[in-house]
Amino acid sequence: MIITGHAFVRRDGQAAPWQLAIDSDHLIDDLRKMTDAVHHAGGKIFMQLSHAGNRADTDLTGVEAIGPSVQRNAKGIECRAMSDGDIEEIIESFGKGAVRAKWAGFDGVQIHAGHGYLLSQFLSPLHNLRNDHHGGKIENRARIVLDVYHSIRNDTGDAFPVIIKINSQDHAIGEFGVNDMLDLATLLQAAGIDAIELSGDRHHLNRSISTSEVMASTGKEVYYARQAKSYKEKISTPLILVGGIRSFHIAKQIVNDGVADYVSLCRPLIREPALINRWESGDTRKAACISDNRCIKPALQGSGLYCVAEKKKEINLVT
Repeated sequence: MIITGHAFVRRDGQAAPWQLAIDSDHLIDDLRKMTDAVHHAGGKIFMQLSHAGNRADTDLTGVEAIGPSVQRNAKGIECRAMSDGDIEEIIESFGKGAVRAKWAGFDGVQIHAGHGYLLSQFLSPLHNLRNDHHGGKIENRARIVLDVYHSIRNDTGDAFPVIIKINSQDHAIGEFGVNDMLDLATLLQAAGIDAIELSGDRHHLNRSISTSEVMASTGKEVYYARQAKSYKEKISTPLILVGGIRSFHIAKQIVNDGVADYVSLCRPLIREPALINRWESGDTRKAACISDNRCIKPALQGSGLYCVAEKKKEINLVT
């Protein structure tokens, strides 16, 4: 199954050039070509729905960035605190985006509530400084996330799969922690979410994602195994685990040992798009990806998403 890169549900939520969009009905026909191709190949595809919040690229959107509270982002741009009306409009936009995805032939949607984007900002005690019914205790900080889920469910029906991506924890003192994650997962399970993907976050107020952080060692895989264990002890909703999974035998072991129900890969497939086919053929050598994040830089610059190391190899072959 494929989960797309995050698609903004409203224009002011665009995070990067050439980002996938689902904010308008006119996009449906072209997106249908994507889903038709996947289905023709025998696959399934979900669309990931997102709003960047205070991480929106205002040079692209042309409007003021918004967030749970008045704060400056990593570029030093101040965002506007959202009103209750703003929040209701965002919730509605996620619902409309999900309906468009369904019309375009997607097999389900994933709510992106991680990685420092808008819904993640509401969940974070460092980003969310509100003292109303959207701030404070986790039940309040999670309110918009649950409302987004219910909006999507009401608009698309009970048979349309809705899953979510959340942080297992953030990596700063006073941030969204493991206990917050477990409380959020409990709320999502009670609401009826179909599956939860656990990831992690280093996107803080004044820190952009690093494009030079390589795995500490070749043996460091499955970044969030400890958090997944805590999840499995408390939550029965199917768990998708992502983060540093590079070896076939480790991916298989994660599922066989019950650490997670499914595994998810991203960066390895940027370097080796046919990696899963390679593993399926019996060639189970470790993925070539070294997790240095350099693939992200060209995407943020608008020049495409590709592995910089592979691109250099191609250039060297030509020259």
